[in-house]
Amino acid sequence: MTDKAKDHIPEPTPQDAAEPVSSPYDEPTLELRRPRSSMLESDDDLDLDNSAFDRPAQYGYEDSGVAPTEQLYRYEPGGATAAAGDAEAGVSTGPAEARRGTLDLGLLVLRLVVGGTMVVHGLQKLTGLWGGPGMDGFEAMLADAGYQRPALLAVLGAVGEVAAGALLILGLLTPLAAAAVLAIMINAWLFRQSAEPGLQYFAPDGVEYETLLAATAAVIVLTGPGRIAIDGTRGWATRPFIGSFVALLLGVAAGVCLWLFGR
Repeated sequence: MTDKAKDHIPEPTPQDAAEPVSSPYDEPTLELRRPRSSMLESDDDLDLDNSAFDRPAQYGYEDSGVAPTEQLYRYEPGGATAAAGDAEAGVSTGPAEARRGTLDLGLLVLRLVVGGTMVVHGLQKLTGLWGGPGMDGFEAMLADAGYQRPALLAVLGAVGEVAAGALLILGLLTPLAAAAVLAIMINAWLFRQSAEPGLQYFAPDGVEYETLLAATAAVIVLTGPGRIAIDGTRGWATRPFIGSFVALLLGVAAGVCLWLFGR
Protein backbone atom coordinates (compact mmCIF):
# COMPACT_ATOMS: atom_id res chain seq x y z
CA MET A 1 0.00 0.00 0.00
CA THR A 2 1.32 3.36 -0.97
CA ASP A 3 1.48 6.46 1.21
CA LYS A 4 -1.20 8.02 -0.93
CA ALA A 5 -3.66 5.28 -0.13
CA LYS A 6 -2.76 5.38 3.58
CA ASP A 7 -3.53 9.10 3.93
CA HIS A 8 -6.75 8.99 1.96
CA ILE A 9 -9.74 10.36 3.86
CA PRO A 10 -13.16 9.47 2.60
CA GLU A 11 -15.31 12.33 1.44
CA PRO A 12 -18.39 13.05 3.57
CA THR A 13 -21.63 11.92 2.09
CA PRO A 14 -24.69 14.27 1.92
CA GLN A 15 -26.33 12.33 4.77
CA ASP A 16 -23.38 12.94 7.04
CA ALA A 17 -23.39 16.64 6.25
CA ALA A 18 -27.03 16.98 7.37
CA GLU A 19 -26.29 15.67 10.86
CA PRO A 20 -24.72 18.26 13.33
CA VAL A 21 -21.39 17.44 14.79
CA SER A 22 -21.47 17.12 18.59
CA SER A 23 -19.02 19.09 20.74
CA PRO A 24 -18.20 19.06 24.49
CA TYR A 25 -18.87 22.82 24.57
CA ASP A 26 -22.46 22.53 23.41
CA GLU A 27 -23.65 22.00 27.06
CA PRO A 28 -21.41 24.12 29.38
CA THR A 29 -23.69 23.70 32.41
CA LEU A 30 -23.58 20.41 34.15
CA GLU A 31 -27.04 18.99 34.59
CA LEU A 32 -27.70 16.35 37.14
CA ARG A 33 -29.54 13.55 35.56
CA ARG A 34 -31.69 12.37 38.44
CA PRO A 35 -35.38 12.07 39.16
CA ARG A 36 -37.23 15.25 40.04
CA SER A 37 -38.59 13.79 43.23
CA SER A 38 -35.09 13.47 44.71
CA MET A 39 -34.42 17.25 44.59
CA LEU A 40 -35.24 19.66 47.48
CA GLU A 41 -38.02 21.97 46.46
CA SER A 42 -38.78 23.74 49.80
CA ASP A 43 -37.92 23.88 53.51
CA ASP A 44 -40.52 21.26 54.14
CA ASP A 45 -38.33 18.71 52.35
CA LEU A 46 -35.75 19.09 55.14
CA ASP A 47 -38.24 17.63 57.59
CA LEU A 48 -37.29 20.23 60.26
CA ASP A 49 -39.46 21.67 62.99
CA ASN A 50 -39.91 25.41 62.30
CA SER A 51 -40.04 26.12 66.02
CA ALA A 52 -36.29 25.54 66.11
CA PHE A 53 -35.83 28.82 64.26
CA ASP A 54 -38.22 30.79 66.43
CA ARG A 55 -36.60 33.28 68.84
CA PRO A 56 -37.12 31.78 72.28
CA ALA A 57 -38.87 33.81 74.91
CA GLN A 58 -36.17 33.27 77.50
CA TYR A 59 -33.82 35.54 75.53
CA GLY A 60 -36.13 38.50 75.91
CA TYR A 61 -37.30 39.01 72.30
CA GLU A 62 -40.56 40.54 71.16
CA ASP A 63 -43.44 39.03 73.12
CA SER A 64 -41.35 37.99 76.11
CA GLY A 65 -41.47 40.14 79.21
CA VAL A 66 -38.15 38.81 80.49
CA ALA A 67 -35.02 40.94 80.16
CA PRO A 68 -32.30 39.76 77.77
CA THR A 69 -29.33 37.88 79.16
CA GLU A 70 -27.00 40.85 78.60
CA GLN A 71 -28.50 44.20 79.50
CA LEU A 72 -27.75 47.06 77.14
CA TYR A 73 -26.86 50.48 78.52
CA ARG A 74 -28.01 53.35 76.40
CA TYR A 75 -28.58 57.07 76.68
CA GLU A 76 -32.16 58.28 76.47
CA PRO A 77 -32.67 62.05 75.97
CA GLY A 78 -36.24 61.70 77.14
CA GLY A 79 -35.16 61.92 80.80
CA ALA A 80 -37.22 60.37 83.53
CA THR A 81 -39.99 59.25 81.14
CA ALA A 82 -37.61 57.22 79.03
CA ALA A 83 -35.89 55.86 82.13
CA ALA A 84 -39.22 54.75 83.56
CA GLY A 85 -40.12 53.04 80.30
CA ASP A 86 -36.80 51.23 80.19
CA ALA A 87 -37.25 50.14 83.81
CA GLU A 88 -40.59 48.55 82.90
CA ALA A 89 -39.01 46.85 79.89
CA GLY A 90 -36.14 45.54 82.01
CA VAL A 91 -33.44 47.54 80.17
CA SER A 92 -31.08 49.65 82.26
CA THR A 93 -30.09 53.10 80.98
CA GLY A 94 -26.87 53.31 83.01
CA PRO A 95 -24.71 51.64 85.60
CA ALA A 96 -26.31 50.76 88.90
CA GLU A 97 -25.92 53.35 91.61
CA ALA A 98 -23.22 52.51 94.12
CA ARG A 99 -24.40 51.41 97.53
CA ARG A 100 -23.40 53.79 100.31
CA GLY A 101 -24.02 51.43 103.21
CA THR A 102 -23.83 53.23 106.57
CA LEU A 103 -21.90 56.21 105.18
CA ASP A 104 -24.85 58.61 105.42
CA LEU A 105 -25.61 57.51 108.97
CA GLY A 106 -22.00 58.11 109.99
CA LEU A 107 -22.02 61.59 108.46
CA LEU A 108 -25.24 62.36 110.31
CA VAL A 109 -23.66 61.40 113.64
CA LEU A 110 -20.60 63.52 112.86
CA ARG A 111 -22.73 66.54 111.98
CA LEU A 112 -24.86 66.19 115.10
CA VAL A 113 -21.83 66.01 117.41
CA VAL A 114 -19.93 68.91 115.84
CA GLY A 115 -23.02 71.06 115.35
CA GLY A 116 -24.32 70.39 118.83
CA THR A 117 -20.95 71.28 120.37
CA MET A 118 -20.86 74.59 118.49
CA VAL A 119 -24.42 75.46 119.52
CA VAL A 120 -23.70 74.79 123.18
CA HIS A 121 -20.49 76.86 123.20
CA GLY A 122 -22.22 79.68 121.34
CA LEU A 123 -25.04 79.75 123.90
CA GLN A 124 -22.46 79.85 126.70
CA LYS A 125 -21.08 83.06 125.20
CA LEU A 126 -24.47 84.57 124.39
CA THR A 127 -26.35 83.80 127.60
CA GLY A 128 -23.77 82.63 130.12
CA LEU A 129 -25.50 79.25 130.52
CA TRP A 130 -23.64 76.17 131.76
CA GLY A 131 -20.90 78.23 133.34
CA GLY A 132 -20.22 80.29 130.22
CA PRO A 133 -18.56 83.71 130.22
CA GLY A 134 -21.54 85.57 128.74
CA MET A 135 -21.17 88.44 126.30
CA ASP A 136 -19.23 90.62 128.75
CA GLY A 137 -16.74 87.93 129.61
CA PHE A 138 -16.31 86.93 125.95
CA GLU A 139 -15.70 90.57 124.95
CA ALA A 140 -13.09 90.97 127.68
CA MET A 141 -11.41 87.78 126.53
CA LEU A 142 -11.14 89.10 122.96
CA ALA A 143 -9.81 92.44 124.19
CA ASP A 144 -7.11 90.70 126.19
CA ALA A 145 -6.15 88.69 123.10
CA GLY A 146 -5.46 91.95 121.25
CA TYR A 147 -8.43 92.13 118.85
CA GLN A 148 -9.23 95.66 117.68
CA ARG A 149 -13.04 95.49 117.84
CA PRO A 150 -13.80 93.10 120.68
CA ALA A 151 -17.46 94.14 121.10
CA LEU A 152 -18.32 93.49 117.44
CA LEU A 153 -16.27 90.33 117.24
CA ALA A 154 -17.90 89.01 120.44
CA VAL A 155 -21.36 89.28 118.87
CA LEU A 156 -20.24 87.86 115.54
CA GLY A 157 -18.35 85.03 117.19
CA ALA A 158 -21.15 83.93 119.52
CA VAL A 159 -23.91 84.23 116.90
CA GLY A 160 -21.68 82.55 114.32
CA GLU A 161 -21.09 79.54 116.55
CA VAL A 162 -24.81 79.06 117.19
CA ALA A 163 -25.80 79.58 113.54
CA ALA A 164 -23.07 77.37 112.10
CA GLY A 165 -23.85 74.62 114.59
CA ALA A 166 -27.58 74.72 113.83
CA LEU A 167 -26.93 74.56 110.07
CA LEU A 168 -24.68 71.55 110.55
CA ILE A 169 -27.35 69.75 112.55
CA LEU A 170 -29.93 70.41 109.85
CA GLY A 171 -27.56 69.68 107.00
CA LEU A 172 -28.35 73.01 105.35
CA LEU A 173 -25.68 74.97 103.45
CA THR A 174 -23.32 72.44 104.92
CA PRO A 175 -20.05 73.41 103.18
CA LEU A 176 -20.41 77.06 104.23
CA ALA A 177 -21.46 76.16 107.77
CA ALA A 178 -18.53 73.77 108.20
CA ALA A 179 -16.17 76.38 106.70
CA ALA A 180 -17.40 78.91 109.30
CA VAL A 181 -16.71 76.41 112.09
CA LEU A 182 -13.24 75.87 110.64
CA ALA A 183 -12.51 79.62 110.63
CA ILE A 184 -13.66 79.95 114.25
CA MET A 185 -11.58 76.98 115.36
CA ILE A 186 -8.47 78.30 113.59
CA ASN A 187 -8.78 81.52 115.58
CA ALA A 188 -9.39 79.59 118.79
CA TRP A 189 -6.37 77.38 118.04
CA LEU A 190 -4.11 80.39 117.46
CA PHE A 191 -5.47 82.15 120.54
CA ARG A 192 -4.86 79.13 122.78
CA GLN A 193 -1.43 78.52 121.33
CA SER A 194 -0.34 82.13 121.79
CA ALA A 195 -1.51 82.12 125.41
CA GLU A 196 0.90 79.33 126.39
CA PRO A 197 4.61 79.31 125.62
CA GLY A 198 5.75 76.52 123.35
CA LEU A 199 3.62 73.90 121.63
CA GLN A 200 0.92 72.75 124.03
CA TYR A 201 -1.38 70.05 122.67
CA PHE A 202 -3.08 68.18 125.49
CA ALA A 203 -6.04 69.63 127.37
CA PRO A 204 -6.74 71.62 129.43
CA ASP A 205 -3.97 74.05 128.48
CA GLY A 206 -3.25 72.66 125.01
CA VAL A 207 -5.00 72.87 121.66
CA GLU A 208 -6.34 69.30 121.64
CA TYR A 209 -10.00 70.36 121.64
CA GLU A 210 -9.57 73.05 118.97
CA THR A 211 -7.56 70.72 116.73
CA LEU A 212 -10.22 68.03 116.88
CA LEU A 213 -13.09 70.39 116.02
CA ALA A 214 -11.13 72.04 113.20
CA ALA A 215 -10.28 68.66 111.69
CA THR A 216 -13.86 67.39 111.86
CA ALA A 217 -15.15 70.62 110.30
CA ALA A 218 -12.69 70.19 107.42
CA VAL A 219 -13.83 66.58 106.99
CA ILE A 220 -17.48 67.67 106.71
CA VAL A 221 -16.53 70.26 104.11
CA LEU A 222 -14.77 67.64 102.00
CA THR A 223 -17.26 64.78 102.38
CA GLY A 224 -20.55 66.66 102.37
CA PRO A 225 -23.46 66.14 104.77
CA GLY A 226 -24.68 62.87 103.28
CA ARG A 227 -28.21 62.09 102.20
CA ILE A 228 -29.77 62.37 105.66
CA ALA A 229 -29.82 66.16 105.47
CA ILE A 230 -31.78 69.01 103.95
CA ASP A 231 -28.96 69.26 101.40
CA GLY A 232 -29.25 65.53 100.72
CA THR A 233 -30.41 65.99 97.12
CA ARG A 234 -27.69 68.47 96.19
CA GLY A 235 -24.47 67.55 94.46
CA TRP A 236 -22.25 68.53 97.37
CA ALA A 237 -24.10 66.10 99.64
CA THR A 238 -22.95 62.94 97.84
CA ARG A 239 -20.47 64.07 95.16
CA PRO A 240 -18.46 66.99 96.62
CA PHE A 241 -15.62 68.20 94.44
CA ILE A 242 -14.56 71.70 93.34
CA GLY A 243 -17.08 73.55 95.50
CA SER A 244 -15.88 71.75 98.61
CA PHE A 245 -12.27 72.70 97.94
CA VAL A 246 -13.32 76.32 97.47
CA ALA A 247 -15.29 76.30 100.75
CA LEU A 248 -12.33 74.75 102.55
CA LEU A 249 -9.96 77.40 101.25
CA LEU A 250 -12.40 80.16 102.21
CA GLY A 251 -12.65 78.83 105.75
CA VAL A 252 -8.88 78.62 106.20
CA ALA A 253 -8.36 82.06 104.64
CA ALA A 254 -11.05 83.66 106.83
CA GLY A 255 -9.56 82.22 110.01
CA VAL A 256 -5.99 83.24 109.18
CA CYS A 257 -6.94 86.73 107.93
CA LEU A 258 -9.02 87.44 111.03
CA TRP A 259 -6.08 86.54 113.22
CA LEU A 260 -3.58 88.57 111.20
CA PHE A 261 -5.62 91.69 110.42
CA GLY A 262 -8.18 91.74 113.22
CA ARG A 263 -5.70 92.22 116.03
